[in-house]
Amino acid sequence: MADWISAEAARARLGVRPQTLYAYVSRGRLRVRPDPQDPRRSLYRAADVAALNERKARGRKAADVAASAIAWGEPVLDSAITTVAGGRLYYRGRDAVDLSGTETLEAVARLLRGGDGAALKRTDRPAPPDMADMRARAFAALAVRAGADPPARGRHPLALAVEAATLLDVLADAVAGEIGGGAIHDRLASAWGCHAAGRASDLIRRALVLLADHELNASTFAARVAASTGASLAASALAGLAALSGPRHGGAPAAVRGLLAEAAGVGAPAAVAARLAEDRVIPGFGHPLYPEGDPRAEALIDRLSLPAPVQALRTAVLDQTGLAANVDFALVALSETLGLPPDAPFALFAVARCAGWIAHAMEQGQTDQLIRPRARYVGPAPG
Repeated sequence: MADWISAEAARARLGVRPQTLYAYVSRGRLRVRPDPQDPRRSLYRAADVAALNERKARGRKAADVAASAIAWGEPVLDSAITTVAGGRLYYRGRDAVDLSGTETLEAVARLLRGGDGAALKRTDRPAPPDMADMRARAFAALAVRAGADPPARGRHPLALAVEAATLLDVLADAVAGEIGGGAIHDRLASAWGCHAAGRASDLIRRALVLLADHELNASTFAARVAASTGASLAASALAGLAALSGPRHGGAPAAVRGLLAEAAGVGAPAAVAARLAEDRVIPGFGHPLYPEGDPRAEALIDRLSLPAPVQALRTAVLDQTGLAANVDFALVALSETLGLPPDAPFALFAVARCAGWIAHAMEQGQTDQLIRPRARYVGPAPG
């Protein structure tokens, strides 16, 4: 049996309509890639189709449904903040790519929280932690706030709105290494040696908007779990930052840099071929929610003149796998193009996604429900 099959063959084997096939893809239950012979068509992994058929045949118990929801499965909670639909990302019904053309992170943060108008925030912020590493400063700044701020549960919405806007500035200060005024993208551009009013600043602004939220990803879920206990907004954001720091989330751009280093030694085509031969992951390419390509990556890359090594890797991966670049690759491409610090992709991710963490924390607080799933025990028999 072929490893990859056409949409028609996949639908025939599953006995489903095109809409259902797309739903399987959007939930990560069916992997897809462009057809190397015709990039306008998609191919579907035959093994995933077989697994779906097997699950349909045996039926699904409630416990099985709950278990599958943990990894790209069925939605597990209601949210009015962000969704991925038709291969596009929407913030409260508005296309994130369109918003990145005009809006600042601060404006999008207000939108995600369900508000509008001028930002309400404190200007008497403490100096950021005195550390050389901006990642360490980010953790320390949120930890100080998490240890001192009051619980969010039961507080007046206006007080939370002020705290939310201030907290985003506190994290931006920590990354920049100084207290700043003005838009966050200008402050980061200045801290990283870019002209605050130039093209680099605008590209940073776009990246921040595109990264502000991404539905119920790992770091956002961590933030919502913390918020469900009534914890402060800072504590929820700190939980999100902790989850973001892992190599399979916000640390993914570092893996892209590793692949670029391999390509520098042997050439991009050989580096990609070696990864495929060894059945190793190719970081920075493909995304379960965007089978036709990550629109966030396209929105950034289309505005960059990619350095030759970065473009060579992108071309080699597309030629050999059909996979398009995702936002992790785009962040590295942005960083390389502008000459930003090595950890800038993570810093951009953290500052931007903090807007989403806070919005989700506030939404979770409004439900007044504790997130407390049960574990399926598989250890020794009790007693």
